Amino acid sequence: MNNALRAALLAPTVFGVAFASAPASAADTSATAAGITVVNKGLVAVGHIPASQRDKFGETFGSGSGMAFDPTSWKKDGDAYSGSLWLLPDRGYNVEGTTDYNARINRIDLTLTPAAAGSTLSTDTQQTGLQAKLADTMYLTDEAGKNMTGLDPDAVRPAAGKLPVMPLSSTGKISLDPEAVIRLADGSLLISDEYGPYIYHFDKDGKLVSATQPPKALLPMRKGEINFASNNPGVGGKTPDPKDPETGRQNNQGLEGMSMTPDGKFVIALLQSAPRQDGGDSGSTRMNTRALVYDAADIDNLKLVHEYVVTLPTFDNKGKTAVAAQSEILAVSDKAFLVLARDSNNGQGLKGDTSVYRKISLVDLSAATDISGSAFDADKPVAPKGKLDETVKAATLTPVIDLNDSAELGRFGLHNGAPNDKNNLSEKWEAMSIAPVLDPAAPDDVFLFVANDNDFLTQDGFQVAAAYKAADGADVDTMFQVFRVTLTGLSK
Repeated sequence: MNNALRAALLAPTVFGVAFASAPASAADTSATAAGITVVNKGLVAVGHIPASQRDKFGETFGSGSGMAFDPTSWKKDGDAYSGSLWLLPDRGYNVEGTTDYNARINRIDLTLTPAAAGSTLSTDTQQTGLQAKLADTMYLTDEAGKNMTGLDPDAVRPAAGKLPVMPLSSTGKISLDPEAVIRLADGSLLISDEYGPYIYHFDKDGKLVSATQPPKALLPMRKGEINFASNNPGVGGKTPDPKDPETGRQNNQGLEGMSMTPDGKFVIALLQSAPRQDGGDSGSTRMNTRALVYDAADIDNLKLVHEYVVTLPTFDNKGKTAVAAQSEILAVSDKAFLVLARDSNNGQGLKGDTSVYRKISLVDLSAATDISGSAFDADKPVAPKGKLDETVKAATLTPVIDLNDSAELGRFGLHNGAPNDKNNLSEKWEAMSIAPVLDPAAPDDVFLFVANDNDFLTQDGFQVAAAYKAADGADVDTMFQVFRVTLTGLSK
């Protein structure tokens, strides 16, 4: 294997989150940015964890808002591979408001027997190439060892010690809506969240060590004060006034994507869509989001060194312009990353059955304007009503993988759209990570793992001491898709 690629892939920092699908007719589709070329060679495996799965605490297992491989576990034996990854659920089953679900992370043990890209599979083997098993679950706690909660925060805990002001729930617990995860060499974790939107560092036992606060422009502000609520109160909770922040991240649009560069020197975090003052108050103008690049030399004192505008894709939604908010990123350098952007409200378990937009693009930051430390980090909008300031150049995006391609999905018995059954892709594809193929004949090839966030939708649910059934008979498995991808240029 290429030495630079091997070093990058075996660094515990590169494993983050990803999804893709390429039809046989579109095999070897590619994109290049900042000296990195990504070539999609197609889907090679699919696997499931049942919707009814429960974790070691007896609660319904939630799937992939974020994913991080344990690279030390990855092994090849003949044509098969085995290893472990950490899969991050979000804030719990919260269809009718948030609950006091204890934040946690799950370890998944897996075996992979990839099919040849473009090959025809028998019906009984289409979705068995990846075998995934829930192996362990670990709670995430605050600095005092107290569980963190998915409840919508309705108060603010004052800054204390090394921690900034924190989102606080009515139970007195810190509120956490986790979205992306990085596993570091010592087994500790970086986790980004929606509420802050913050980046948290947890030790290997899941205990909070530090928190990184973003620039003021991203902090949710109501009536001149920071207010972390997302307008999803639990039973008896307070509705925020006003319901939306006036500036900063929109409700439920926090740091959805985060990844570490292969050399371990930088952390890149991406807001799900534009801040409120930059058009984030409308689904048709929220395209200009922010990418934050942090120097990771001191993991508990991340230093913001660059900041860029990333203009998200738009698509036609029944005659209206809509923005495809991003669900995850995967850094390939400090100047380039993959971003998964998608539509909403379509897929298995929902009334809408056909997704209009699910694509992975390669983002090039190299010619974008660095706005870190500028007035755009404070009170000056960078894209009022969605129109980008004329002094700012956004990053460029090149689509490389269309997740909705029917030909490639069909090889594995999957589809996008009707019939809205167990083989229709679910709505939320939110977790990506990579592992080396370990093929001497293709030293730059990796497996790109993608997982969905199933929103805990099951007919046999149990959380926070109560049984539940998802509406309309929804029963959505955790699903993994694995793609073979070539990554060249990392040595540069």
